[in-house]
Parts: sequence; C-alpha cells; structure tokens
Amino acid sequence: MQETEALVDQNFLQFTDVKKSYDQETLVVKGFNLDVTKGEFITLLGPSGSGKTTILMMMAGFEGVTHGDIKIAGKSITRLAPHKRNIGMVFQNYALFPHMTVAENLAYPLQVRKVGKAEQKERVDKYLNLVELGEFGTRYPAQLSGGQKQRVALARALIFRPDLVLMDEPLGALDKKLREQMQFEIKSLHERLGFTVIYVTHDQSEALTMSDRIAVFNNGVVQQCAPPNDLYERPDNAFVADFIGENNLISGKIVGLNGDKARVKLSGGTQIEAHKVDIENETGPCTISVRPEKMFIKPTKHEFDNEIEAKFIARHYVGDFIRYYFELPDGSEIHVKLLNDQAAPKFGRGEVGKLVWLSSDCFAFNNS
Repeated sequence: MQETEALVDQNFLQFTDVKKSYDQETLVVKGFNLDVTKGEFITLLGPSGSGKTTILMMMAGFEGVTHGDIKIAGKSITRLAPHKRNIGMVFQNYALFPHMTVAENLAYPLQVRKVGKAEQKERVDKYLNLVELGEFGTRYPAQLSGGQKQRVALARALIFRPDLVLMDEPLGALDKKLREQMQFEIKSLHERLGFTVIYVTHDQSEALTMSDRIAVFNNGVVQQCAPPNDLYERPDNAFVADFIGENNLISGKIVGLNGDKARVKLSGGTQIEAHKVDIENETGPCTISVRPEKMFIKPTKHEFDNEIEAKFIARHYVGDFIRYYFELPDGSEIHVKLLNDQAAPKFGRGEVGKLVWLSSDCFAFNNS
C-alpha cells in the first residue's frame, strides 16, 4: 500500500504525448511528456508562442487536448469539466471580484464547494494571516497595492486545498523589487504548505530562483527539463545554452574528438577545446558556448587551457561587476564579466586583449 502511494506521489501529475492544434494542421504543442512529483514546483519557461501557456490552459480545462492524456493522481482529467478538476489558478491580472471585500473573495471558492460558514471564516482568517493580510479582510481590491492584490489572489487559489496550483505569469504586473519579494513569499508558502505548482513565465531569473525543475520550451517542444543548476551548467543544446542566462555563442569547426572533448578551430585559426554535448562527427561546423563570467582577461592568477585574442570595443560599469565587450576576427562580439575590483583591466578601443577560460566551462554543440 505504501509503495502504491509513493508511486502515485512520484507520478502525481502526468502528461503523456500531449499535443495541441488549433487548426488541425499546425501543432503548437508537439508531444509533451512530463511526470511531476507531488509537492514539486515546476516552471514552464520559453519565448512567446513557444507553447507553455497552452499547456497551462489544457491543464485548467480552458483548452481541449488534441491528442494524449493528462492525469492527476492516476485519474485522467483530459475530458473533465474545469470546475471538477480541483485546480487553483493565479493570474497576472489578479482576477479578483471588485465588488467583494478581500474576505469575500477568499470565501467565494469555499461557498461554491458548499463549505460550512464556520469553516469558511476559520479558513479565511487562516489564509489571510498566511499571506500577512490579517487586517485587510474588510478592504476592497481597489484599496490594495499590486503586491497585496497578488497575495489575495494566491490565498484564494490555495484556500480550497486544491490538488494543483497553476500560475500564469503571476508577477508580470509588478515592479522589479516587488517581484523579487513576491518570489520569496510564494516559494516560502510552497515550502510550508507543500502544494504542487505549475508556473509559467518568460523571466529566466524568476524560473531559476523559484523552481525545483524547469521545462524549457521552443516551438512547442521541450528542449530540456532539469533542475536550474543543470540547465545553467549542463545545457542539452545551443538553444538552452543561449536562452538560460547570459552566454557567448562562438562559431567554429570541429577538427577532432578525444573522449568527451572536442577540438575546435575558430575564425582566425585559433584552436580551443570544449566539452562535446551532441557532437558525433570529427569534422563539421559547431557552436561553442561559454558564459561571460567563466571568461577572464590575461594576466590572471590562474592557469587556463583555452586562449584567444580579440579587439576591445567597450567597457560598461554595472556596479558590482564590469562587462567588457570584444570583437573576434569574424566580426562577432563576445563579452566578459569581471568583478569590480582594483585588478579590473583597462583598454583603449581597438586594443587587443587575451581572453582565457577552462575547457570544462565551455560546450560544443552541433549546428544541425
């Protein structure tokens, strides 16, 4: 019995070959497969039009599934009416009832589910306190700030104890400081209450900060689904490497393979070594990925096994670090991030600098 329950928790939410087409010809979601553990925080991340919001709408029941199946706790919800799915939703525009007080907004999903009045009041008080709005029950949404409205929307999505909470760009309308505060508060509530979350955003830093795993979408296909550190440190392809965080993508040609390393010739003839990801042939075009914070400018205190020369273009002061821009012989641009300290080098425009990095910190991807 315990083994069965553990298996259900591990496969709490399941997507099996889910596809979506609006015109019966073009697929906007192309064979989505994912198993979500109970209590997990999963983020769907990708550019506009990549299919992530469509997945959310199919889960909520607001869009039909063209092919495949979605299950919660082993039971298919694909053809279940939205109000029978026991799913909470948090939207970017809050979707609060303006004519109801904060307390009445929270009580509404309980009234729909015919929860007794005594329990309604108990739960409303509890969830108002959970989101630190215990004194705001009699106010109306128009009397609240953006952050307070989003807390009310979050409490309303949780108060009926849903199986799953869907969040569609919930912090998109907030300023940077408030976004960061709400990220912390949502994550804190998630850890305390243990609810399962499917979160949609196009903000990489938000996804990296909050998620247990991130599914990176492009053109209706999941490019990689992994914990944040794996996506950042070990991307599966050039799209993920470029989409997650800052990156330098450098064109080159494979000139040899040695175990898990590829020897690559760059424009101008310089050869470097990189960790090969999806490279199989010993010749052919490739893309090198190396993060700007993994690159350094000679002279340095440490030894590095890759070195190239590049012309200095500009130096931008960003406070805690300095971003340097260089041009390679083929005209492409790369940048280096260095801590702002006394050792930060200075260049004149057009001056040649030597850039160095470790082969273990860069990746070679197939161009096909």
